[in-house]
Amino acid sequence: MNRKQLVDQIFSKGTYLCVGLDTDLSKIPVHLREHPNALFEFNRQIIDATKDFCVSYKINTAFYEAYGVKGWQALEETVNYIPDTHFTIADAKRGDIGNTSAQYAKAFFETLAFDSITVAPYMGSDSVKPFLEYDGKWTILLGLTSNTGAKDFELQQVVTTKKASEENIHTAQQHTSFLYEKVLVDASGWGNTDNLMFVIGATQADQFAAIRKLTPEHFYLVPGVGTQGGSLRDISEQALIKDCGLLVNVSRAIIYASEGEDFATEAGAIAQQYAIEMKAYLDGLSRN
Repeated sequence: MNRKQLVDQIFSKGTYLCVGLDTDLSKIPVHLREHPNALFEFNRQIIDATKDFCVSYKINTAFYEAYGVKGWQALEETVNYIPDTHFTIADAKRGDIGNTSAQYAKAFFETLAFDSITVAPYMGSDSVKPFLEYDGKWTILLGLTSNTGAKDFELQQVVTTKKASEENIHTAQQHTSFLYEKVLVDASGWGNTDNLMFVIGATQADQFAAIRKLTPEHFYLVPGVGTQGGSLRDISEQALIKDCGLLVNVSRAIIYASEGEDFATEAGAIAQQYAIEMKAYLDGLSRN
């Protein structure tokens, strides 16, 4: 799915909601746990109940890898069941030396046919570029995450030196920034606004205005709204751009809205509430 198609879906449906299918067998309703394909059956009902209120689904692969072959089969069935109108995200956080990343890209873009994959930037450009070689596919690079450990590296200050001009060798300047800011700026040049997004956690709302200045046209995948306490209003007010530029992910608050047989109905109701709020923010935008 290219950027125009994604943006058209957002504005035609009036929502930028991404539903996270982080399906944990220990948390799904009891009546489904003995189903021969419980992971997929749960996901199928969630998708049917929420597809009218979202534009994207994010599948965290760890929740499927944990169950071996059966988990991978459920993952593949799930991504194949998601309508073509919805943007699919493999939340796999891959990233390795070039030839290994090329195989990860093949697995998720060709074999599983996801629209996008989350990638860790720690190993640098050559570990990311194999994912960017696929037309119509997106790399979603970890920028500033919502977990408390973000302070260990991402929010550490780094000093960079701007090169001196040839005319004056004394003009070199030092600049202090957060490490995640350097990642955003440098990585922006690896791809473009049509194939590269960034993960920016909703719990980092105080950083969004500065982040938007660094990457004014990029899309952000924003986890952390809902159970983790991120504010949809704060994020939308600080980071929406004329063609939206946001996919806000909500997982547990939607898919585990009820523990009973009405779990899908309740999931749909919560998704609809988010969509109504998002439409109000979208209606306030000028796309001219």
